[in-house]
Amino acid sequence: MKLKISFPEERVKSPILSEVIIKTGILVSIVSSHVDSKGGEIIIEVIDKSYEAIKDEFESRGVAVQLLDTLICRDEKECVDCGACISVCPSKVFGYAEDWSLTMDTQKCIRCGLCVGMCPHQALSIDGTDCE
Repeated sequence: MKLKISFPEERVKSPILSEVIIKTGILVSIVSSHVDSKGGEIIIEVIDKSYEAIKDEFESRGVAVQLLDTLICRDEKECVDCGACISVCPSKVFGYAEDWSLTMDTQKCIRCGLCVGMCPHQALSIDGTDCE
């Protein structure tokens, strides 16, 4: 299960991630991270049954937690296999098959949304509304 942890500016210098891991004993995998002096976001992966405990600990420290439970969706009718999504995806979700059609491995998706913004045909979404 993937979670997006959003740190406000005033909490960036606190060792929140370490504190939560020590307090809960729940190990996390960091999937993606961007933190600077103005705030930041970390996407982590935890075992499904650990979600509530780790969410509560982060929130008690003034950090927002969002469950990332919707997969990236592609509208096959709109997609023209241009590959714009390939160039921006940090997780290598997209690729080309031997026939040059676009392929996707949605399990790699960290729901960052970069591909959605890059797609010139608006064929991608991460909100689940365009999934069949």
